[in-house]
Amino acid sequence: MQKSPIHYPVSQPLLAGKEKQYVNDAIDAGWISSSGEYIPRFEKAVSSFLQLDEGIAVCNGTVALHLACMGLDLKPGMEVIVPSLTYVASANAIAYCGAQPVFADSDLNSWNVTRESIENAWTPKTAGVILVHLYGLPAPTLEIADLCRSRNAWLIEDCAEAFGASIQGHNVGSIGDAATFSFYGNKIISTGEGGMVFMKDVQRRKGVKMLKGQGMDLNRRYWHPIIGYNYRMTNVCAAIGLGQVEMASYHLSERRRIAMRYLKNLKSFANEGLIRLPIEPTGYHNVYWLFSIVLGSGGTHIREEVQNMLLSKYGIETRPFFIPMHKLPMYAGDFKFPNAEFLGDHGINLPTYSGLTDESIDEICLSLEKTIREVFRK
Repeated sequence: MQKSPIHYPVSQPLLAGKEKQYVNDAIDAGWISSSGEYIPRFEKAVSSFLQLDEGIAVCNGTVALHLACMGLDLKPGMEVIVPSLTYVASANAIAYCGAQPVFADSDLNSWNVTRESIENAWTPKTAGVILVHLYGLPAPTLEIADLCRSRNAWLIEDCAEAFGASIQGHNVGSIGDAATFSFYGNKIISTGEGGMVFMKDVQRRKGVKMLKGQGMDLNRRYWHPIIGYNYRMTNVCAAIGLGQVEMASYHLSERRRIAMRYLKNLKSFANEGLIRLPIEPTGYHNVYWLFSIVLGSGGTHIREEVQNMLLSKYGIETRPFFIPMHKLPMYAGDFKFPNAEFLGDHGINLPTYSGLTDESIDEICLSLEKTIREVFRK
C-alpha cells in the first residue's frame, strides 16, 4: 500500500513570537557563536519563568545531564539509579562519567518510577538518582528526594519533557540538587538544539560553568585549571529560545487544550479497555509534552500495525514509546522490569504541537479508534 503524505506529524515547532527578529538581530550584530547578549537573556528568561536560580545554557539536553553528573562529582565505580523507560541520554550521561546506570521499573498508570522501585534498585554503591518526568507528568519527586536525603545521595531531575510542570506547588527542577532541561526541536520550548543546567549549590554551579567552557577559569581568560568541554550554546540558538520562552504560557496552554480534547474524545473508548490514557493525579500538573496512549494488549506487532495503518490510510504520524534501556545492547543484563517492558511494547505518542486544531484532534481520534478496532478484529 502506498503511503499517504503526513498530514499530522507527531511534533512540529511553532515560531510565532519574536524568534526571527532576535535571530536577525544576532546575525546583524555578528554574534553567532557562543558569545552575545541573547545567551544571558535566554538564561535569565528561562530561570525567571521556572522560578529557578541561574540556569546555565548548553548545546543540548544530553550534555546538560552530563554536566549535572560531573558537577555532583560522579566518579567511576559509583552507581546511579535511573528509570529503564526513558530516553537513552539519561543513562548515557552516567556512563560518560565511567559510572554504572542501575535501572528501576515504572508504574503502569503514571509511566514514571516510584519510591518503591527506586528503593528496590538501591545498592551500597548508589551515589544518586536521575529522576525523569516522563512525557510531561512529574514523577513523585518529593518522596524520592526524601529518600535520597535520608541515604546521603543526590537527586537530578531530568525535566527534558516537563517544562512548566509542577508537583504539590513545586515547579519541576526546584526539588533536586540539580535539574536539566532540553530545548530540542520537538520540545515545548525549543532552540533547535539546546539545553540548560540548574545547580542548587553555588560552588557546584561555578564548576559546571567552567566545565561547559573548556575548563576555563571564570575570571581569567585562557587559564584552564581543569579539563573541560565545549558544551556552549550559540547566540543564535539562544535568540530563538528567547522568542520561545516569551511565548511559554501560550505553548503550555496549547498542550493542555490539546490534551483535554484528546481525553474527552477518547474517554469512552478507553473505558472499553482497548487503550489506557495518561493520568494527572491530585496535586500534579501534567504539561503533556506528547499526548500518549498505551494499547491494552497485543505487543509490538499490534502496536506497529496500528502505527503503520494510521500513517498509510490517514497520514497520521505517531511514535512508539522508548525501548526500555535494559533491553539495549550496551546496558542489557539479567533484568526483568515487566511494567517498563509492557509500556515500551504498547505505548504510542500521538500528534501534539501548538496550533493543532480541535477539528484535527477530532479527526485523529476518529481515525485512531477505527484503526485499533480494525487491527484487533483481525
